[in-house]
Amino acid sequence: MPVRNPADYRSMLWVAIAITLVVVQYCRPDWIWFLCPVSCYVAIACGTIAHNHAHRATFSNQRWNNVFGHLLTIFYGYPTLMWVPTHNLNHHKFVNRPGDETATWRYTNKHSLWVALTYPFVSGYFQSIPIRNYIDRAKLRKPKLYSRIRFQYAFWIGSYAGLGILAACLYHRQQTGLGLYVWGLSVILPAICSSTIIMFFNFIQHVHTDAWSEHDHSRNFTGKWFNFLFFNNGYHTVHHDNPGMHWSKLPQVHAAASDSIDPQLNERNLIWFLMRQYVLSLVFPSLGTSQIGSVPSNTPAASESMPGLEVAEAGH
Repeated sequence: MPVRNPADYRSMLWVAIAITLVVVQYCRPDWIWFLCPVSCYVAIACGTIAHNHAHRATFSNQRWNNVFGHLLTIFYGYPTLMWVPTHNLNHHKFVNRPGDETATWRYTNKHSLWVALTYPFVSGYFQSIPIRNYIDRAKLRKPKLYSRIRFQYAFWIGSYAGLGILAACLYHRQQTGLGLYVWGLSVILPAICSSTIIMFFNFIQHVHTDAWSEHDHSRNFTGKWFNFLFFNNGYHTVHHDNPGMHWSKLPQVHAAASDSIDPQLNERNLIWFLMRQYVLSLVFPSLGTSQIGSVPSNTPAASESMPGLEVAEAGH
């Protein structure tokens, strides 16, 4: 299994940890309360790994890339092939401008806790549009891709069903509902956390940024611990500027480009940002974010000359 970049051995390790956590919790239900939070974190990390894999395939061998993508589907909570139509081909093309199905401002440009919490539901609903179109096009024009999509959806549903049946078979005689408890907290809850938090990350990385700016279209979280735990997902500006770049190179590129980014968009500590935005700003409004540059929904006249962003579809 030769990876294209040695840094991705850590990605493989995190996926192995995710699998191990499920096995341990199935064997020891009494450990679930302690391990479930860890499983939720690792599943969210697998979501960022799925994102990185969608932009730049992990392995040199396409078959291993397919297997890895199918495996990540279990922990991410949705077929990872759908990163292509929703993220690579849509979000990276429009970057929170009109046409982006993941737009943060669709119904309101306010940045409140309520808007942030409801955003994953709104974004998830509108992402279904490019997903349906992508599947329809694959069915008509790319039968091999369509077969992969069908298999991944079947694998996604089948894995959850199979793990649910396994938990029921293991524990149906011990205690009523124990199998559901094991399945729900070790598999389903982490998957829900993963897909939901990944969409929340997208929200806070783009809300109140200048979608029409060359450098200020994204918010960055530059803390070392956050970027270690989430595979440099915090360096969002340079990721949009270089979507095909391997995630391990983003810190150095961000350091070189940081002076050209509005300082308000370089946050060092995610926890402090969340506390400031969703708690302290209720008392001190000036601590909350405010719109930088043009409102994304308002198309500036000069935008017609703005160069398009590269769309990365490596490995797919």
